[in-house]
Amino acid sequence: MLARHSTALLLAALAVVPALPAGTAQAGVRQPAVVSQKPVANTPHVLDGIVNAIALVGGTVVVGGDFSAVSDAGSKARLSRKNLFAYDLRTGRVLRGFAPEMSGPVYALAAGDDATVYAGGSFDFPASALARISLADGSAVASFDAPAYGGGVSTLVRQGGRLYVGGDFAMIGGTPRTALARLDAATGAVDPTFTIEPGNPRGATVKVYAMAATSDRLAIDGSFTTVNGLRRPQVALIDLARGRVADWRTEAYAPSCMAVFPWYVRGLDFSPDGKFLVVVTTGGPAPDTGKLCDSAARFETYAKGNDVRPTWVNLTGGDSLYSVAVTGAAVYVGGHQRWLDNPKGADSAGSGAVQRPGIGAIHPTTGKALAWNPTRTRGIGVKAFLTTKSGLLVGSDTTKLGHEYHARVGMFPMP
Repeated sequence: MLARHSTALLLAALAVVPALPAGTAQAGVRQPAVVSQKPVANTPHVLDGIVNAIALVGGTVVVGGDFSAVSDAGSKARLSRKNLFAYDLRTGRVLRGFAPEMSGPVYALAAGDDATVYAGGSFDFPASALARISLADGSAVASFDAPAYGGGVSTLVRQGGRLYVGGDFAMIGGTPRTALARLDAATGAVDPTFTIEPGNPRGATVKVYAMAATSDRLAIDGSFTTVNGLRRPQVALIDLARGRVADWRTEAYAPSCMAVFPWYVRGLDFSPDGKFLVVVTTGGPAPDTGKLCDSAARFETYAKGNDVRPTWVNLTGGDSLYSVAVTGAAVYVGGHQRWLDNPKGADSAGSGAVQRPGIGAIHPTTGKALAWNPTRTRGIGVKAFLTTKSGLLVGSDTTKLGHEYHARVGMFPMP
């Protein structure tokens, strides 16, 4: 039985405020305070697999991943949903008329106009790796035609009439594009003027793993070490106003971590004002080496030079971070970490380490862990955050969040 919430928490949780209007660049959503440690009671449950992505379209939450069934909160009725479903943010009720049959995992989502959502992943139906889907009935929007070939789609960012697509594909539509493309958001046509090409991979394949955007900067991370021939190890900023690689380079991710992680940067997000971004990594413990393995690190967006250094670094001491969300009040990080503030840890708690199992929050200025510690069953880790004016949505592969049963999806409301 889920615990009851105070009236204040419920009102905050049920406020239907979209994360961003459709077509707005997705930097972090500003929140005035750290979210509550107690999740709302009404989010649905994903009954198997993993959640990889969350998007908000108006008042509808869309959830993608690798799963086969969901249920409403407090219900034993099992609803078949193949890798994609949606629910009402206010009530938590799963949408009955939205049940598209995605033939493979969904890794990325972005809100579209006219009650639609863009979905990217490793599926070949209803399109190859990328589709625009109607929330009304789950059908593919026929006017959007942008199948990806030679690999899948890992990340999507919608910005006005443009859709940025990242992954490990070699072609979109009939146009060659290596791992990164900009499309017309209405039709899916490839923008011929955007020719930013990641290259020289660490490992076998060039891949753009995660992206975030402000009005004039696109941040990308992945397995690449160059972008348009310029050295950019694992992280790069694109100057969208000029259509070129920005004069911003960091060597922080040039060193190697464990051999099983030839590339190890995973998530990134901009602050709401776009002035800084935070990058999170996997990689394995590396105490006293100066390496950013298993870390969160802040970088200033408009710093310039051939080796921009992090403003601060917070090390987990040997556990992966996969996701990050920056709100102004906090930097939320998720993975399968046991600790934060742990620079001396080597798969252990070093001096000063604080326990933050599976999810935590960092002060955006000091880089130190905040007191917020709801806990989460660790599993693989948090693969999706979505910040809204009413709270923080979390997607993962486990069933306990804030000491309560919330299978693979949950939401921490504003206090």
